[in-house]
Amino acid sequence: MDELLETAELAAFTRAVDAGSLTRASKELGVPRATIGRRLARLEERLGTRLLRRTTRSLALTDSGRTLYAQAKLALEAVREAVTSVHRASGGIRGPLRVSVPPMLGAAFHELVTDFLRRYPDVQIDLHTSTSSVHFGEGGYDVAIRASAVLDPGLVRRPLSESRLIALASPDYLARRGTPRSHEDLKAHACIRGYVRGTTVAHDWPLRAGGTVRVTGPLATNDLRLGLDAARAGLGIALLPDVFVWPYVGTGELVHVLDGVVGVTTSVAVVYPERRLLAPVVRAFVDEVVVWGRRELPRIAEACEAAAGVKLTVVPKAKMAKAPAKRKAAAPKAKPKSKSKSKTRR
Repeated sequence: MDELLETAELAAFTRAVDAGSLTRASKELGVPRATIGRRLARLEERLGTRLLRRTTRSLALTDSGRTLYAQAKLALEAVREAVTSVHRASGGIRGPLRVSVPPMLGAAFHELVTDFLRRYPDVQIDLHTSTSSVHFGEGGYDVAIRASAVLDPGLVRRPLSESRLIALASPDYLARRGTPRSHEDLKAHACIRGYVRGTTVAHDWPLRAGGTVRVTGPLATNDLRLGLDAARAGLGIALLPDVFVWPYVGTGELVHVLDGVVGVTTSVAVVYPERRLLAPVVRAFVDEVVVWGRRELPRIAEACEAAAGVKLTVVPKAKMAKAPAKRKAAAPKAKPKSKSKSKTRR
């Protein structure tokens, strides 16, 4: 065969394999599912062999498909690097940028994104929020912000700060079920479980001294907001990032339990695929995120450290004006509350 294959056909083929279905591939590429099907059919016709075995639920590579897939990925990467080199030579920061970030990064990060788009009007950002650890190859992502101790092969990490997972529960839950004093006590408690890398239910929680403890409970979710709300509603003990929960600890809605016993420290970093030539738009955005993260995230972490040490009857002075009702509910007896306030002023 002397006729060269089209990059659109190769892209449809590799994306379908990575996504595991034509429907997901069509959504990621932004084209109709029928278009993906036609491109795959043309590709198989050009090569004179079947590349995929299709069922109603999955796609499977044939031997020929596996051979082509490996080479097609390299060819498409070479095309991307060629385009990048042209953009770099012209000095232009332009083009699409797909980003994955965890939810609740806050207004400061939103301002970073909008400022970046104002400065570079030829850039189009597709920003996806998720607690899942996205697959760069399957999702077509350029950049992600992750809190993880493990780095996938082929990725570059630029650290921003550290984050702690801490165990929390509402005062109402602790009044009903008691406060755990050791990790063994968790076996008798309702625990709100999260997900490992956003994809698998975390049946075990990490211990600061090493090892894990098995937990069970009424809810497992990869939605951090739902886990937080469930803990606030008194459904159980949750293991959540400190940067998301410190305001609720400060106002007394949540109590930090098993401090120094349960939890783990993770690195928050901006990550991106390792490439010989990095697109100018990716490099520019990563540099912006690093500056923002190293400035803003430590400030949040300091607030977390202060809030995590606040007892239910001791509300920081800065928080009192914002949540007087929570303070009263947290300290029903007048005398202890008076002593707590005087300690706070000192």
